[in-house]
Amino acid sequence: MKTYKLFIGGGFPRSESGRSYVVTSVAGTHLANAALASRKDVRDAVVAARAAVAGWSGTTAYNRGQVLYRVAEMLESRRDQFISQVRATEGGSAVAASSLVDAAIDRWVWYAGWTDKISQVYGNANPVAGPYFNLSSPEPTGIVGVIAPADSSLLGLVSVIAPAIAVGNTVIVLASDDRPLPAVTLAEVLATSDLPGGVVNVLTGHITETAPILAAHMDVNAIDLTGVADADLATSLEVAAAENLKRVIRPPADGVDWTVEPGVERMTALLETKTVWHPKGM
Repeated sequence: MKTYKLFIGGGFPRSESGRSYVVTSVAGTHLANAALASRKDVRDAVVAARAAVAGWSGTTAYNRGQVLYRVAEMLESRRDQFISQVRATEGGSAVAASSLVDAAIDRWVWYAGWTDKISQVYGNANPVAGPYFNLSSPEPTGIVGVIAPADSSLLGLVSVIAPAIAVGNTVIVLASDDRPLPAVTLAEVLATSDLPGGVVNVLTGHITETAPILAAHMDVNAIDLTGVADADLATSLEVAAAENLKRVIRPPADGVDWTVEPGVERMTALLETKTVWHPKGM
């Protein structure tokens, strides 16, 4: 059986620890082996994500959109593989799995379309008293740690990655323990797309081992805990994130329906607004 590696900085390194674990289907059959990420792997992913921030956030919004559209095309080219993996890891019928994969592709396209529009909608020229221009412009937060949803291995995964990178952030994804295959296949898609290395990094393994390290890392700017089902774990991660005042997206108390329209809230939650004053000419 195939042993999947990690995805860090655009490459596929082995786990620093050399460990791996068995990935099984909902029926209990052996699907593959996945790397068990260690503390060192999390730190390496943060270094790779930080190195990519300037280039990705500095890319024009139009170019970011074109890159994301290309990723969506590549997702669609591997549609059958994703359907097979979603069905194996989540169960259900082929029709249901097909619907989830198609929704994930459509959602990626939807976020790609927002790349060059979000600043127009949420930026502003503010009216002020005095001979000044006052301009507000949304800017990316920086490095975002993402805990992949355990209940939606592809649609939920796309729903937390795409909005973060669409607005110029870089991402470190901790794939679902039990359902990592769609995440590592997505990593293969990203590696062969035009997305610069380090913009998305994917780590497989045990969330309880890697998430506390990511949440406490002083060079991570935000963390998305939507995918954390364990309330106690979510609370402990939020406490760790408070050490350097990370922005935290909390998991809703009643869970998430990943099939509903996503809205722009997840993008705006990962933006900072910079306001600039400039004197008017006389």
